Amino acid sequence: MKAVIYLRVSTKEQAEEGYSIPAQAEACRRFIVDRGWELADEYVDRGESARTADRPQLQAMLARLGEDPSIECLVVHKLDRLARNLEDHAAVRAALRKAGVKLHSVTETLEDSASGKLVEGILASIAEFYSANLGQEIRKGMDQKAAEGGWPVRAPFGYRNVRRDAPGRRGESVLEPDQQAPLVVWAFERYATGELSLASLTEALAGKGLRNRLGNPPGISAIHRMLRNPVYAGVVRWRGVDREGTHPRLVSRELFDNVQSVLEAHSSGGERRWKHDHYLKGTLVCADCGSKMYFAMAKGRFGYFRCIGRNTGRTRCSQARYVPAAELEEGVEGLYEGVRIPPPLRRRLERVLRVEVAERERHRAEATEFLGRRLRQLANEREKLLRAYYADAIDVAILKREQARVNAEVAEAESQLATDGDKLKQAKQIIDLAIDLAKDCASSYRRAKPEVRKMWNRAFFRRIRVLDGAIVDFTYEEPFASLLGSHKGSMVVLIERCANRSATIAACLSP
Repeated sequence: MKAVIYLRVSTKEQAEEGYSIPAQAEACRRFIVDRGWELADEYVDRGESARTADRPQLQAMLARLGEDPSIECLVVHKLDRLARNLEDHAAVRAALRKAGVKLHSVTETLEDSASGKLVEGILASIAEFYSANLGQEIRKGMDQKAAEGGWPVRAPFGYRNVRRDAPGRRGESVLEPDQQAPLVVWAFERYATGELSLASLTEALAGKGLRNRLGNPPGISAIHRMLRNPVYAGVVRWRGVDREGTHPRLVSRELFDNVQSVLEAHSSGGERRWKHDHYLKGTLVCADCGSKMYFAMAKGRFGYFRCIGRNTGRTRCSQARYVPAAELEEGVEGLYEGVRIPPPLRRRLERVLRVEVAERERHRAEATEFLGRRLRQLANEREKLLRAYYADAIDVAILKREQARVNAEVAEAESQLATDGDKLKQAKQIIDLAIDLAKDCASSYRRAKPEVRKMWNRAFFRRIRVLDGAIVDFTYEEPFASLLGSHKGSMVVLIERCANRSATIAACLSP
């Protein structure tokens, strides 16, 4: 009589360490030898849950049993190796009955009788209850760990899970930076500059040696999740709630927030990196169908733009022409030529903008003084909490809850200080850019490097519409839309109007 063995462990860690597979295999083989049967094959699902029957080796075994009538027995170490819910257990048993294969358990007695089937059903029900209860207890433990600032799941890039004794717990898994942590820090710092796309960053990290748990370079989606994960800034986000983590942070809150801003800007800007880059990408739009214009190289020497909608067939665009990049570059330079502000109005505009900056600096000084006082108050609260705890006036649960509140307020105040400084710096940069462009937009644009031109185009224009190889229309971005108004109207009148409305200008300059 021929028999096959089915073995399973529920976690990849068990599979890698080999805790239960050898023991299961040895017991099943001995069971077959003692009965004088012939072992036909073994099927092993490593790291697979029994909550679903969609396991590769289980399905392969059932398929073979249905095709090979010489195999009459299936041996498992325990029933819960096959399934941990009644529905899947019934489906597997039906497949075995159809194939004429008897099921044998090394540790349980299974009889082909009414009482035997009843016992088997009870065992399957117990396995289902155990699985559900275990899952509930695991989720409860994970929730509790996250509430206390611990990381409840597998470590992300740059960290590793290390088991250490903690107060009240033995061998608790905590996060600790690993050898890839410097690469994660480098990724945040480089992406925060706004000079790299996710594709370029992913490629660069692969070249520097970043690898996932399987030893492969991670994909773009994995890097995107990494940049979105606040764990690197010391925050545990679990079930939609953020808590101060107990693990060491790899990046500052300020750097993490900067990266989020760049991600949002790239997402809303609609720019996607194809094979080549150009400083007009993300700004040019097809006037026929509204799709972006993509850039490519012909024979590695001649650059051109074409409608993405036309190229991919997503739209019924009639604009079939491949537009030489040089023609559109010249056309955009012509747009800057059209921006001419008389010197008296430029000086008047500059005075209004400088007054606005001075007012912002005054508000920032007041805010800094207030936040400084609040940080000192929070430091005193921390000290009082510790004294109350050591005096047995409060228990550890209250201490942790209040510490989490204080830590959150401290983080918010520190972030506000850094954000206010960044906003003021950004406002000054926008004003300097506006004044520089106002002096001689065309000359400044021509002298700029491609990466600077790209930033100017993205800052200056919301979109530039192209039809039949020529620029037919364009729309300014704020604050230039308010400063320059419609390109079809009188430039002098519009600038004069904006200069007289400092409130409007202040709103335009809000980062």
